[in-house]
Amino acid sequence: MSERVTAGRAGGLITLGAADVLWAGLTAGSAVPTASAAFTRAPARAQAGYVLLGGCAVATVKAGDGRWSVVETEVRRAAAELNAVEMDRRDLVRIGPFRDGAKQEHHEETPLRWRRRIARELQERDEPERADTRLYHLAGIDWRRILVEQTRDRTTRTWWLPRAVVRLLDAAEHTEARWLRAARTRQAGTTVAESPSRHRQDRTVDAPQTTRSPDRPAAPLRPYNEELKGHLYSVLSRKPGISRKVAGWTCAVCRTAPAAVLDHCHEHGYVRAPLCHSCNTQERPDHLYSNHIRVANRYTRLFHTHTADWLRHWHRCPGCRARTTLPLPHLAAWTAHIACRPLRPTHRDPSSSRGRKPCGALRVSWTGSHHAPGSCQFTVAVDLCPSGEHRVLAHVPYREAAERFRTWLAETVPAVAAEAGPDRLDGLPAQSRPVIADTSSEGLALF
Repeated sequence: MSERVTAGRAGGLITLGAADVLWAGLTAGSAVPTASAAFTRAPARAQAGYVLLGGCAVATVKAGDGRWSVVETEVRRAAAELNAVEMDRRDLVRIGPFRDGAKQEHHEETPLRWRRRIARELQERDEPERADTRLYHLAGIDWRRILVEQTRDRTTRTWWLPRAVVRLLDAAEHTEARWLRAARTRQAGTTVAESPSRHRQDRTVDAPQTTRSPDRPAAPLRPYNEELKGHLYSVLSRKPGISRKVAGWTCAVCRTAPAAVLDHCHEHGYVRAPLCHSCNTQERPDHLYSNHIRVANRYTRLFHTHTADWLRHWHRCPGCRARTTLPLPHLAAWTAHIACRPLRPTHRDPSSSRGRKPCGALRVSWTGSHHAPGSCQFTVAVDLCPSGEHRVLAHVPYREAAERFRTWLAETVPAVAAEAGPDRLDGLPAQSRPVIADTSSEGLALF
């Protein structure tokens, strides 16, 4: 029997069962599917002192009758924030599996770490004995309803989620980390050795206002103002405390989400800027093999709708900015998506108002060495053509592609082009460095 939500009782506190009902009702029309047991099923643990709902942390308290409760207004606030999120189910971000992901240990006492949780869940889902440990939701979001599985070459299976949901879960992870840091700070500053969750157990319904999230007074995220300009990633990444410093910035591209990783140019080795996981994944070239890129629809955002932001970001690398070009994989994608766009055939499409659609799937590959990109040649092709035609569209030498890019850059984003040029080659390596291997177990390092 479901519990009825009664507003205003017990100083605004409601039981976890009532909160489940309230959350499900308030988010029934949300674009992001939510779970009906966000407060009472794994991985939520009221005893920790909070429950994650979307990007919010709702505090839990132990009322005078011994039952765990939450403040009703906090649940409504979290629901309102989630309902405001717009989600495009076609805008997908790969979340795994990545190299060595199975080797990582996971402990229930650690923060959300939603990527590892999903990876473990999907890798163990065929084991009936683990049915009682399966995830029912993540931060109140029913991720199973929007998870997309794709298979490459009929062997490699990958998992994808809509970008809006990835942003939400990253925000939840960041919120939880701040909450725990604030709790540890409070614990260290008190004379009574008492954990935050135990401290909440002693609270009564007479003081519901004390359930306010302890991470709210924390220092706000600061915008990135080129503080790391000119630094080498190989040096900076080894400095102690750099991860915490990165987490203090907002993403340098979207300027809204908290930064999580330090993006750098693999050809020249320079730091670009701190990015959130979503922008970090969006910028990643979609490699089929080490020298093949599938040019999907998301490149429209990189080279059309948010062109200035992304080109400015890539040109934060002194090597790319001085040579007025892009790293090899990005230049290959640009060549296929922009320079060779007029060459891509179209087919009749009765379902479209324009009557035609681009043929097949666009792909670009290259031959040559990363040690000397100037010797490379791009091959732009169309796969999966309905008529079996249009295999290869063009062969473009690297130097020709780079020259086309310089011309396009000057016409498209003159402000970015004005900051680049051969007059800033001092101190740069004579040749581009080889691509640095991606040693991240979650596959988040970029070209």
